[in-house]
Amino acid sequence: MQEESHSAPEASTAQRVIKKYPNRRLYDTSTSTYITLAEVKQLVMDGESVSVRDAKTGDDLTRSILLQIILEEEAGGAPMFTEAVLANIIRFYGHAMQGFMGAYLEKNVQAFTEIQARMTEQSQAMTPEMWSKYMHLQSPMLKGMMGTYVEQSQAVFAQVQEQMQKQTEQMLGAFGIKR
Repeated sequence: MQEESHSAPEASTAQRVIKKYPNRRLYDTSTSTYITLAEVKQLVMDGESVSVRDAKTGDDLTRSILLQIILEEEAGGAPMFTEAVLANIIRFYGHAMQGFMGAYLEKNVQAFTEIQARMTEQSQAMTPEMWSKYMHLQSPMLKGMMGTYVEQSQAVFAQVQEQMQKQTEQMLGAFGIKR
């Protein structure tokens, strides 16, 4: 029986190459079989490092395929993003802060994933009753972990603000305006 892992996936060292053919079929070069988008999703969920390449041109299609998986997940029942969040993300495209927003989101998702992994690790093999007692007793610990998350988020935000200030000063300096 295969044991299910509940911790954060760790990327394997070998990258799994998937070729996408003009007929939209996906071919896993590791197993020499055609696979579905759902199977690519499972590879990602399992922590596999996946690279999707156009079979004809060799172009990297990984981001496109990952976005397609997210689109299907968002359309299928319990979306993660509200319309307001999606609209705000769109507003960052072409904005001076576009590059910082990606890094900010990436660091926050990573911090959240680490918190989730720690909580999962600590909660394995607990009954619902034990979990209830654990949550009651661990409230200070959870506050500490969330505090760490908030601190990390604030630090990244401070870096973004500092970078914005530097860029503004450089831009104003180019026009001969000093602060």
